[in-house]
Amino acid sequence: MSARRAVSARRTLFVPAALALGAALTLTACGPDNGDAAQPANPTQSTAPGTAAPAAPATQPTAGAPAPAPGAPSTAAPAGGSSARPKSPAAPATGGGGAAGGDEAYAYTHPCKADKLTVKVTTRAEAPDQRVIEVHNQATTYCGLSYYPLISLGGSKAPDHGGDLTPLVPGGLGGPPAHALAPGKSTYAVVDLNPGSGAVADVDQLNVLPDDQMPNADTRNFPLGAGAKVGKQPKLGLYRESVADAAASTETAGRG
Repeated sequence: MSARRAVSARRTLFVPAALALGAALTLTACGPDNGDAAQPANPTQSTAPGTAAPAAPATQPTAGAPAPAPGAPSTAAPAGGSSARPKSPAAPATGGGGAAGGDEAYAYTHPCKADKLTVKVTTRAEAPDQRVIEVHNQATTYCGLSYYPLISLGGSKAPDHGGDLTPLVPGGLGGPPAHALAPGKSTYAVVDLNPGSGAVADVDQLNVLPDDQMPNADTRNFPLGAGAKVGKQPKLGLYRESVADAAASTETAGRG
């Protein structure tokens, strides 16, 4: 082979080799750098720079649960962790004194005042030896009386009443409350002057104190009338709403 042909053959071989080397270098330059992070596959889930990803809701709605109606009150727990709803204010409790004078409970803590009562004594038509004591409440509120009035029987001309007769009364009554008297109403007590036999001389006056908590100065005096016979042991019944019931209660006087 001549020298000119040998040089030409070497040039032909060199060109493909150079082209192959160049292609390899090109592929290396276009490949990803191992130091760079891979780009996200789904662009819709990417976040903007400096913006935190939205947190997932704490609780998911129950499938099929109805949505609250527009304007309905929220049932969410109030701040502070309490799950109880606020309660409506309770109505003010009524004290033991009752409702402003409008019921019997008021009477039990508010004794009657003597200047608000009228007292009248009459003879019972069915029994001439019995006297009916009527106590009327002129006030506009209830008031309380004891179980029966305090009474004594004596002489209108006696220098003092230390020797007056006091009647037998029902026993075993316990403590208060006793008798409630409504406004504008009357209550009655009956005293049997002579449930037995015999009579005591010089007794012509009935003295009535409507309630045992009142001072003696509030005692009212009533004449018994001509022909009245007072025995040694009169009997007094309880305050009652009718004369008949008051008279019947005299039968329990003196019993424990």
